[in-house]
Amino acid sequence: MDTRILGRDIEMRIFEKLLNSNEPKFMAMYGRRRVGKTFLIREYFKQHIQFAFTGSFEESTKNQLDNFFGEYITRTKGKKETSKPKNWNTAFAYLADYLYTLKGRKKKTVVFIDELPWLDRPKSGFITALEYFWNQHVSQMDHVILIVCGSAASWMQRKLMKSKGGLHNRITNRIKLEPFTLQETEAFLKYKKIKLSRYHIIQLYMVMGGIPFYLNELTTGKSSEQLINELCFNPTGLLSNEYEQLYYSLFKNADKHMRIIEALAASPNGMNREILINKSKLGDGGILTRAITDLYESGFIVKQLPFNKKKKDTIYKLIDLYSLFYIKFIKGNITKDKNRWQKIANTNSFKAWSGYAYENICILHSEQILFKLGLRGTYTEISSWRFAGNKELSGTQIDMLINRKDGIVNLCEAKFTEKEFIVTKDYSTKLRQRRAIFEHVSKTKKAVVTTLISTFPAIKNEYYFEEINSEVEMEDLFVKL
Repeated sequence: MDTRILGRDIEMRIFEKLLNSNEPKFMAMYGRRRVGKTFLIREYFKQHIQFAFTGSFEESTKNQLDNFFGEYITRTKGKKETSKPKNWNTAFAYLADYLYTLKGRKKKTVVFIDELPWLDRPKSGFITALEYFWNQHVSQMDHVILIVCGSAASWMQRKLMKSKGGLHNRITNRIKLEPFTLQETEAFLKYKKIKLSRYHIIQLYMVMGGIPFYLNELTTGKSSEQLINELCFNPTGLLSNEYEQLYYSLFKNADKHMRIIEALAASPNGMNREILINKSKLGDGGILTRAITDLYESGFIVKQLPFNKKKKDTIYKLIDLYSLFYIKFIKGNITKDKNRWQKIANTNSFKAWSGYAYENICILHSEQILFKLGLRGTYTEISSWRFAGNKELSGTQIDMLINRKDGIVNLCEAKFTEKEFIVTKDYSTKLRQRRAIFEHVSKTKKAVVTTLISTFPAIKNEYYFEEINSEVEMEDLFVKL
């Protein structure tokens, strides 16, 4: 294992089992673009990879085959077939012949095919050739691990993991690679010798999430404010022009996906399908459904089933932190002004938005929150709840609640502040009223308590003890699980 691999403990345990297995293995990895899939596989298996090939975006099948053959010639040193394959069946037949010659190696042989969805061009025959390659050859090779990878997560699910054809139930291991957690982000920054407080790490996380490729652009000796300004608002900054590239490289007809993303970005609390249809103007049909699936499988949006509601009431919420930040602040603000971010960060608009962003970070770190509350051993469901209001009661929204099997519901209240939070008399009253409305409208028979999720510890005054049942602090979100 390379010491440059930080975090990814669960994935590396899976990799170790693959290497120790006496059977052929077929592993599929997918996840959001820039999340570090290629780096992780190439670094961990670098002593085992005997063939590696990467698909090219929007390249013809002929050119893809030429590139495949170039790698084949390099690996075999030109001692085997020298005629370019005219189709994928021939290309994989070449590769199978080569793999048979490696059977006597002491180490496992890894075949790594990256960006698999880009190889599946119309009428290319790629999938059927891959099916035959595995079923006829690799599945009989105890010394081989076939690893395929792709950023188009819905394609990976549809064509591989949920295939009804020749690859049905053939994937032996599947991994969805998630962005770094706050703990992994902190470890990565320490490795790069970037010294920032956890409060400022959270500010960076609000901007770019735990995307390793973005984090790798950060440099030492600068404040989080300087780093954000350089990456996001400078014309040459990576994140100033990443947005459209991100979606167009992942999805066909990406403009439809971006219409959904931008509709959701305008409603930080999320929206149901009916409202999303109206806001995105995509219509209630297969196009919308496929685009939602694409975005959900790729980790850009989450689905929240409101408390005690049915599937048709599902709320869709944009959870990709970079997309949220780009649409709200970067778009239209690209400039050489070195103080652009400082000006934005001091506005009321950003202060309000940062509260929503912190709520998203809490949702992404729900396991850490459950750990702090001692609930990891209790069956729980994370959901949301909203009430439009009526003549008797005011409207109320709860973006994160924990519905527990042990007869309790935690209503979570996230507060992103620069210093210790003070629960005032008015605020305590607001929380109590919110809890009362939830109990009355939802008609729950469970005990309902309030959990405060703060950045810094709240001041423990009389109003705190009147309404706050439990508290999760910023430090708790950095716990390694």
